[in-house]
Order: sequence, then structure tokens, then C-alpha cells
Amino acid sequence: MTTAVSAAPSAAETPLRPRKRPKPSLKQALVGWSFALPFVVLFGVFLAGPIVVSFLTSFTDLRVTDIRSPLGVNFVGLENYADVFGDPAFRKAAVNTVVYVLFAVPLTIGLGLLIALALNQGVVRLRNVFRLGFFLPYVTSVIAIAIVWRLLLGSESGLINGLLDSIGIDGPGWLIDTRYSLASMIIMTTWRGLGLQMIIFLAGLQAIPVELYEAARVDGAGRWQQFRYVTLPMLRPTLLFSGVVASIGLVQIFEEPFVMTQGGPLDSTLTVAYHAYNQFSFGNYGYTAAISYVLFLAIVALTLLQFRVLRPKT
Repeated sequence: MTTAVSAAPSAAETPLRPRKRPKPSLKQALVGWSFALPFVVLFGVFLAGPIVVSFLTSFTDLRVTDIRSPLGVNFVGLENYADVFGDPAFRKAAVNTVVYVLFAVPLTIGLGLLIALALNQGVVRLRNVFRLGFFLPYVTSVIAIAIVWRLLLGSESGLINGLLDSIGIDGPGWLIDTRYSLASMIIMTTWRGLGLQMIIFLAGLQAIPVELYEAARVDGAGRWQQFRYVTLPMLRPTLLFSGVVASIGLVQIFEEPFVMTQGGPLDSTLTVAYHAYNQFSFGNYGYTAAISYVLFLAIVALTLLQFRVLRPKT
């Protein structure tokens, strides 16, 4: 009669258990917090604290005259938010901002992708020079760029109208005519943002495996089919990132209209951020805080929409 003897499991069959990390001692925790404490203090004082205070301020009637006697501020609930949506100037600024984003974001992303494709595939010589040339406006001071464009687009002494006048064309008032002012701002901002989008898309294009294009060519795919069925699907994460970055920046546009048009003519270039700045200058602090949080909610909603549409398909 044979007796079955159960063999002990070998080391290869023994399941590996994750080793528990020892809990840090009180001394180690204090050392870690001592290193983190400067950041925590700065974050609380200069970021988290003002955010909380501004949010609470949006529910009060705080004005510049109440700074010396803050205890006299009254709680008004949602009155500031109701005033925001009932303000004709805010509605005009909101429409301008929506039009600005609807045109500037697709133009910036589309042209940035086109330039990235050209630099990644077509341009070999002087590629770094072109990269620097397109990216330089983005890292240059936006105030300096806005001043230069204001000089270029001047109705009487501007360079563009001067060139048009030399060939017998009477140039329009690019910045003083309501028909052209917002379009001029969109063109300038698109030109300035091309560099960042180009860099983002270049990184995304260079991360696509070359084997995918080789397989597509073997299957008889042309350039357009390779772009449609290989490049675009592989660029979905890059498109999402570039769209979110461009949208967040352009929804908050302020410096360009502030320098070039001061929101005019007839509020045709007034944006929500510029309207909030004006109200802050007037001393309407509670109302300004309400405008800022409405703008914040709009950015969150737009970002969630882009994640919904452009997120990579599983």
C-alpha cells in the first residue's frame, strides 16, 4: 500500500505577500512635517486662505468703503450672483468671451497641429530655428506683444494700414471699429499661442510608434488615411491636454484687451475677466468675487466637456 505524502510547496509556488512598511516614528514624522511646513504655510496664507475669503465675500455686500469697518458688512446670499446674470455689461462680456473661445481655441490648436506636422515630417533643415521662431512669441511678455500689435493695427499710423494705403486700399480701423476689433484680438492671440501648441503636438507626434505608420503603408493607406486612422487616434490624449490648456488660458483673457482696446469700442472686446477687473477697480468687491466664481464654474464645465469628448477611448 502506497502512502501519499504531501510535498511542501516550493518557493516558486509560494505566493508573495507585500511587505508591510514600518510606521514612521514620531521623530521621523516631525522631520517630514518640518520640511513641508514652509510650503503648507505659504499655501494657506497666499492661496487657500484668499480662495476661502473670496468665496465668502461673494455672499456679502463688501465694498471699498467697508474696508475700515469690516464688521458692518452684510450677508446678501445669492444676490450678487443674481446681479451678475442681470448685468447687461456682464452678458456682453460673456458673449464676447464665448465668441473669442469658439474661434481662438480651434484656430490655435488646428494651426499648431499643422505646424507640428510640417516640422515633424517635412522640414529637416533649420528645424530648431523654426521651433524657436514659433515658440518665441509665447514666452515673450504679453504686454510687449500687445503694444507691438497695437502699433501694427493702428488706424492712421499703423504699419498694416500703411502698407494697404501704398497699394490704394483704405484700411479699416482694426481696433476702433466694432466689426473688426474682436477679430483682430482673436488673430493676435492665435498667433501668440501657436508656439505652445506646436511644442505640445510635436511631443505627441514623436511618441507615436513608427511601426504603426509602416503597417498602414503596407496595407495601402495614403497620407490622409494615415493621419485619420493612425495620427489622430494616437493624439487624443495630446488633443485633450492642448484643448484644456488653451481653453483655460483664453477664457481668462485680460491683458490683450486691457492694453490694446481697453474693452472697446462699445464693449466689443470686453471679456469676463476684464469686467471683473473693472468692478474691482470700482470697489465692488462682493460683486467682483461673484463674477470670478461664475468664471471659475464656466472653466470647470468647459474642462469636463472636453474630457467627455476627447478622452482616449478604451
